[in-house]
Amino acid sequence: MSTAHALPRMSRSWTPGKAALTLLIVAIAVAAAFPLAWMLLTSLKTPQETMQVPPVWLPASPSLDAYGQVAGVINLGRSIVNSALIATLTTAAIIVTSLMAGYGFAKYRFRHRDKLFAVLIATMFLPPIVTLIPLYRIVGYLGLNASLAGVVVPNLANAFGIFLMRQFIRGVPDDLIEAARIDGASELRIVFQIVAPSVLPAIAALTLFAFVYHWNSYLWPLTVLQGNTDAYPIVISLSRLLSYNRGAMNTGLVMAGSTLAVLPPVVLFIFLQRFFVDSVVASGVKG
Repeated sequence: MSTAHALPRMSRSWTPGKAALTLLIVAIAVAAAFPLAWMLLTSLKTPQETMQVPPVWLPASPSLDAYGQVAGVINLGRSIVNSALIATLTTAAIIVTSLMAGYGFAKYRFRHRDKLFAVLIATMFLPPIVTLIPLYRIVGYLGLNASLAGVVVPNLANAFGIFLMRQFIRGVPDDLIEAARIDGASELRIVFQIVAPSVLPAIAALTLFAFVYHWNSYLWPLTVLQGNTDAYPIVISLSRLLSYNRGAMNTGLVMAGSTLAVLPPVVLFIFLQRFFVDSVVASGVKG
């Protein structure tokens, strides 16, 4: 009996290899989280503490004054609402179009399907700067310059999203789809009531990727909005904090604005992390 109980304990014991791997993981995690921690701590420091050499790691008397000053330099509330509109509308459109196109590529058989999919995948390798001018001209022809619609419309579909949905939807049983068709379900109902729940982890992962990317997008909104400061998202408005900064006196102000800007993506990740990990595990098993 004692031997049987000892074996599981031995299998869970620490070895030098496991200890080294754990230390490496902890070091990598600390290195990745350090900029965020430094940003948050600096936002709580006084201007004098941000200028000290060597740097002060922890504020002596944490203060939220910098957060209150941010709204006096930029239109914080309007900028966050603009970013939320851009990221939310674009992400929702990407989810819908990726589901429908991914379903078509995965479950329909039509002429030149694979060639069309290959062309679609090829567009993923184009640098965004290559399509900047053509998209800008198209937005101008549509009369959407200097508006949030001009930022959103060119991003309603995404090649990576279609690819991701297609790969996961291929794993949905054909018999399940055929049974729904026999019951009289339309194709749209099949996509959103049968296929979508089956690929929920992939939808969560795509939601996270798309939201974070378009929340942090800088060059395209700056190009389209053309100085319409009322429509600026938060990442562009933050550049005004950098120009407002003189030396190190207002470093805390810049860090406070940056902290507020990263909060929505972080909150979204915390909410979706379980589905995100499930999607990674599922893709690894399928691979």
